[in-house]
Amino acid sequence: MQNKIRKYREKKGISQGELADLCNVSRQTINAIENNKYDPSLQLAFNLAKSLDVKVDSLFIHEED
Repeated sequence: MQNKIRKYREKKGISQGELADLCNVSRQTINAIENNKYDPSLQLAFNLAKSLDVKVDSLFIHEED
């Protein structure tokens, strides 16, 4: 699943580490999500959206098969 987390994080002017702290995960987790190597849990997706001040459906792009 593709995402726009990096775009919104950079727009907000925060680092991966700062976003990780806001969401109670490691910086490596944020990096893996941004690079589409890890799909976050539903709870983490909502935490990311809240931390970035966007709706959760704005963060993710569903890829059709």
